[in-house]
Amino acid sequence: MADKPSVIRDTDDDARKLARSLVHTVRHAALAVIEPEGGFPSASRVLLATDSDGTPTILVSALSAHTKALQADARASLLTGEPGKGDPLAYPRLTTLCLAEPVERDTPAHQRIRQRFLNRHPKAKLYIDFPDFRFFRLVPQSASLNGGFGRAYILAASDLLHDAAASETLAADEAATIAEIEALSPDIATDLAVKICGAKASDWRISGLDIAGLDLISADDGVRLEFETTLPTQQDIICYISKMVYSIREI
Repeated sequence: MADKPSVIRDTDDDARKLARSLVHTVRHAALAVIEPEGGFPSASRVLLATDSDGTPTILVSALSAHTKALQADARASLLTGEPGKGDPLAYPRLTTLCLAEPVERDTPAHQRIRQRFLNRHPKAKLYIDFPDFRFFRLVPQSASLNGGFGRAYILAASDLLHDAAASETLAADEAATIAEIEALSPDIATDLAVKICGAKASDWRISGLDIAGLDLISADDGVRLEFETTLPTQQDIICYISKMVYSIREI
């Protein structure tokens, strides 16, 4: 009997970009953990951000059931992707298998993750420093991407993450780099989101950057501007965006 054709497509750059956008542009996700008493899967909703290398990050209370579960068993599954009008299964979604890694306070990693989380979730400033709250990095092990009907892919962790050392170096100047980008042109974030990424007109802002792209958010939406190649320095990114600003003016 002839083998049936696989429903899994070969992972290509378009699939990688889509997968990264499904992590970088959302504000919340479904987190599944292993309930320690009975061993059942337990799902909850969490606010989501990313570390500089693309690793998903969450801020959770020590009182929550999913925090206790992650402390007992680091294995977790993260579902990202939002449906729109019509059939919800027609919209892309990504399931990422992760290992939860606690982030210790008073470390450079905590400071970096804290600021990036606030860039994505400004209202979290009300409770982000409460002593019973802590960050976890959800380190990807593999992922399953459903890009819509007939578009299924299996991704490795390397398809989602960026070079950690280069990302950490760039993160040290992230705020200054964003400020320089915003100084290039009035409404630069909105122009990039609408004219380059094809998003709806809104009040857009830059919520983060890394060596592979820019994250832009508005009140109700998010988009990711992926660079054509990795840009490891502030100067590289400013030069790249400057050329985009010139192209926008020609539109």
